[in-house]
Amino acid sequence: MLPIARGIYNALASITRSSRGAALHTASVFRSKAETAAASENEAEAADGEEEPKSSAPDPKDRTQVIPVETSMRYLKSAAYKKTYGEDYVWTQYRRNHKGMYAPRKTRKTCIRQGKISTGNPCPICRDEYLVLDYRNTELLEQFISPHSGDVLSYSQTGLCQKSHLRLRVAVEQARDSGLITYDVPFREYDYNEYYGQQKS
Repeated sequence: MLPIARGIYNALASITRSSRGAALHTASVFRSKAETAAASENEAEAADGEEEPKSSAPDPKDRTQVIPVETSMRYLKSAAYKKTYGEDYVWTQYRRNHKGMYAPRKTRKTCIRQGKISTGNPCPICRDEYLVLDYRNTELLEQFISPHSGDVLSYSQTGLCQKSHLRLRVAVEQARDSGLITYDVPFREYDYNEYYGQQKS
């Protein structure tokens, strides 16, 4: 029984191999014919001298264009910004993608490589090209500063990549040195009666 099964298996394997080879050969022939036809059409168009203008849409992942700081400051006051983020900070609705239950201790090194976004889920700064980290753009910088301690929020909370977080810290220090951001932490008055009961006068 075993030699018969082996013979049937070998026959089926050879038939499959031969048909697969024929299919691959046929597909390669059709592909080469299509490439030849496309090349001849391109040569004919070049010979006629009539080239149709191609409408190339801008690449949404391209980050080679430098956005001025003034444009970013106007963007933060525009209706487009309000429609996108509402009254929240730019990092509030952001969620990191990671494997498993627990997020890695550090975020990714950078979201932009060779002038293009190299990830499917870029950080809050890299995903929006009009958010420029500069010491003059204090309205954006203050979104990343804790109102209780005055320190820059951690990247584990904001989700910024390591490169953007470093640029953020540099911009905040420059703004503090320039006097655009103050060190003052708001003073809070507490009603100590809630903690120690009614105070005797």
